[in-house]
Amino acid sequence: MKAIFSKRIKSARITANLSLRELSERMNAIVSHNAIKKYEDGLMTPDSRVLINLAKALNVKPDYFFRPFTVDIGNVEFRKKSRLPKKSLSSIRETVTNAIERYVELEQFLNVSADFHNPIKDNLIRNGEDVENAVLHLLNEWKAGLNALPNVIELLEDKEIKVIEIEDRDEFDGLSGWANDSIPVIVVNKSFPIERKRLTVLHELAHLLLSFHPDLDQKTKERLCYRFAGAVLIPKETFFEEMGENRSRISLPELIAIKETYGISIQAIMARARDLGVISEERFIHFRKWMNFSEERRKELGMGEYIGREYSSRFKQLLYRAASEEIISMSKAANLANIKLAEFRDELVAI
Repeated sequence: MKAIFSKRIKSARITANLSLRELSERMNAIVSHNAIKKYEDGLMTPDSRVLINLAKALNVKPDYFFRPFTVDIGNVEFRKKSRLPKKSLSSIRETVTNAIERYVELEQFLNVSADFHNPIKDNLIRNGEDVENAVLHLLNEWKAGLNALPNVIELLEDKEIKVIEIEDRDEFDGLSGWANDSIPVIVVNKSFPIERKRLTVLHELAHLLLSFHPDLDQKTKERLCYRFAGAVLIPKETFFEEMGENRSRISLPELIAIKETYGISIQAIMARARDLGVISEERFIHFRKWMNFSEERRKELGMGEYIGREYSSRFKQLLYRAASEEIISMSKAANLANIKLAEFRDELVAI
């Protein structure tokens, strides 16, 4: 139990992005940072008064500190901006681990089996054409069709992929990896514009699903992952139907219409047009110069937005089901949702 407590307190502190000294200050110095370090090293155990104050300072319930670890996040690949410090990376990692732990525990209460299958694991990826073929294979296996995908995150959750959205993290794009070596996990920045969120989620999906030829370098793999994301949002055949197969110029209203329908940014649409040979490399470079003229253009302000929605809902659906069927108590449900009991009671109306 002491070993679990020491790991939990350190995990909660890192999740909160606090140093030992900062945590002590947040607790009004009722314990020193040296004492907290001893708690984390398993050399000391706090009394009940300190335990309650630790929970308040770290925004967790006291029983969190004694919950056994059930999830191991391994092989996680971060895609981040270069300025993201190691401290923030650790905080994101702990946040993800905690969220997946609660997700898996909820599934266990409901006896929900998560058996993920990768339909394209045998598709060896060497070039862009291989990516296009893999996407068609995937969409066919998932019965997703070639039309616009209304909610990418919902589609992935239906296929046993855990998608976690993190708020107020400006420094990173997304990450992907495996929990317990078998549960695929994608994390995305919740604050992104919806088109960027969809592309990022699918880029991370590419990292999970694609089997690259060993001769490919990392830069080529990244480019092919972006091609995969664009191809899922608007497959080759669909793109040709919308844009034609050979264009010398493309108008902004055309691009806005596709953006609003397919949930893909104008910049990603033009990259797709270049990749498929619809426009020349020269025309694409001209477009990039035009887009980079101002911050307003780079952010595509006033250039339409996706008319659909993009959100993660499966965890909440399972939670409400477990609570309304009284498989778990209201208190346990609130604990899994990481919210106060009163707040959860207000959310849940069982008929």
